[in-house]
Amino acid sequence: MVISMTGYGRGKAENDHVRVTVEIKTVNHRFCEYNIRMPRQLLFLEDKVKKKANEYIRRGRGEIFITVEGEGLVSKELKFDWDIADQFVSLIDTVQEKYEFTSQVTLQDLLKLETVFSVEEVPAENDEVEWLLLQALTSALEDVKRMRVQEGQELAYDLETHKEKLAAIVQHVKQYAPSVVRAYKDRLAMKLNELTDGLIEESRLVTEAAIFADKCDINEELTRLESHLLQFAETLKQKDPIGRKLDFLVQEMNREVNTIGSKGNDSLITKEVVEMKSLLEKMKEQVQNIE
Repeated sequence: MVISMTGYGRGKAENDHVRVTVEIKTVNHRFCEYNIRMPRQLLFLEDKVKKKANEYIRRGRGEIFITVEGEGLVSKELKFDWDIADQFVSLIDTVQEKYEFTSQVTLQDLLKLETVFSVEEVPAENDEVEWLLLQALTSALEDVKRMRVQEGQELAYDLETHKEKLAAIVQHVKQYAPSVVRAYKDRLAMKLNELTDGLIEESRLVTEAAIFADKCDINEELTRLESHLLQFAETLKQKDPIGRKLDFLVQEMNREVNTIGSKGNDSLITKEVVEMKSLLEKMKEQVQNIE
């Protein structure tokens, strides 16, 4: 099954106090990795987010953006800095003793110190926020999967079309290749007859033709090319991630086509090689986007 590595999804979950929104964008990548942006209070959930994403994404780079709105993310606590208070009272006592003041430190004096009292935000241990996050994440991942599958179907159609065109050219070249040797043999015989007034031996002509046939024989390359095309078609139907295997097969087919181009000393074969390389280039670009 062909699945694209490109996709986008958005999910949202909320209750009376909190709203969690998750946006996911996936792009091409050789491996599977994630860049997760979320409130620091929820960083302890990062591993769960990755584990959930791995259920839907097998290859590609995922950008995951998580936003939380509401009052359920943190709680506020009033803090009293006893060290500062002790230093303040101790200093006042020292000043009083030195200058013989009689006034005493009061609570009102401490309340005037901004550094003694403070309000701190503490991450709330809220199972409901975690549940909402995972719900929003799942919804976004479902969106991503639908888009990746839909685009994958379009890629599969294009690849199948290119493959069929390539297979047709291979068959044409395979049928035409023997005539290249025959034509060369005829030209060789004519040339030798012109140069030797017909005194050339038939065995010599056969030998020369055989040497050329060996040099320009492309049957082996065409057979391997047909085999690669068959594997390509079978791979398109597999359920596991197939992008890397398809990429390898395209490289192998391109190698065979290059060899055919260098061995096939014929204008028609050269023309067909150009067309095959054009098709393979299109296929290469498309398989780069497959999971």
